[in-house]
Amino acid sequence: MANETTINTTSAVNREEQAVILDYLEHGYPMEYGAMKTPIAQALGLKNLSLLELVPKKGIFLQPLEEVYIGEAKRDEIHHIKGRISIDRLTTTARNELPHALRKSIEKNEAPFIAFFNKAQPLTLRMHQLELLPGLGQKHRLEILKARQEKPFASFDDIKERVKLLPDPKQLVVNRILDEMEGKKDKHKIFLGRV
Repeated sequence: MANETTINTTSAVNREEQAVILDYLEHGYPMEYGAMKTPIAQALGLKNLSLLELVPKKGIFLQPLEEVYIGEAKRDEIHHIKGRISIDRLTTTARNELPHALRKSIEKNEAPFIAFFNKAQPLTLRMHQLELLPGLGQKHRLEILKARQEKPFASFDDIKERVKLLPDPKQLVVNRILDEMEGKKDKHKIFLGRV
């Protein structure tokens, strides 16, 4: 019985409450067969960065980058969540909107990402977690480690101010999340499934 409680608690913790619309297909997928095509929205869950298919309520028209409630309480725009999808199932429009939606999500919930910059550790003698961010090399890593030793970072702006010549840290995070979604680079997941 205790095991069931743990499972239920875990699933409640991982449940998305808000999502950002990536694309809205009023007449369903073009390659779908059948006379009654269901409208569908592709979206990004803001909490866990899950890619989702949503079925809107009848008469609802959704716009890219519109935020919608998808939690357990009464939903205004969304009838139900059809399920998770992989990045390769996204439409061209959804793929183009994904970096903007990720940026929006990161800005709304920057604390876990700042924590990564403050707590990242070495993976091996030659590789550090910070170097998993595309565009961040050894020189930047050393500057970040020195700056955070003096005082932990408080925000992305704080990182940009204290670590000179660092590429935009938000964009570094967006690029890494995109790589993780596509299954690129390496086996390490530093944001997906951990945020």
